[in-house]
Amino acid sequence: MEILETKQKFLSFNLGLNDTAVIALQHITEVLQISLTEICGVPQMPNCVLGIYNWRGEMLWLVDLESMLGYPPLLQASDSLAKIMGVILEINGKYLGLLVRQLIDIEWLDNKEIKAPSTELFYPAMTPFLQGYFIHAAEEIMFNLDAMAIMQAPLWEIHN
Repeated sequence: MEILETKQKFLSFNLGLNDTAVIALQHITEVLQISLTEICGVPQMPNCVLGIYNWRGEMLWLVDLESMLGYPPLLQASDSLAKIMGVILEINGKYLGLLVRQLIDIEWLDNKEIKAPSTELFYPAMTPFLQGYFIHAAEEIMFNLDAMAIMQAPLWEIHN
């Protein structure tokens, strides 16, 4: 009898001061530390778009994930952030850099245990980008973010 493997690897990271989120590892190309001085700001962009970064000789758009999801902007939260973690998503040859406060770990999570997102639990701005959530061992909620939805956000259609 064949047992279907429903566990998947996710990268977990902090969102805001108290929340944890995960993104499926299959959509992550690279994780790197980014110096804020190396980000080139672009005028007339949504607030969550910090600008362009030279990544492997390519122009990579960088997005403040917290700001995009309805949290206070990362840069406002701590003036002392000289470096920040970048999670590079790749889907169908397109790349996008998500800036996050801090990486936590690689988690093996069971897709059968995912719970459907409910509007009472989450910021309205976050709902379109959620696949659901997991309840972690310590009873804490881990938001499962949808890399595809983030990459296809209406916000980018104007600029791509």
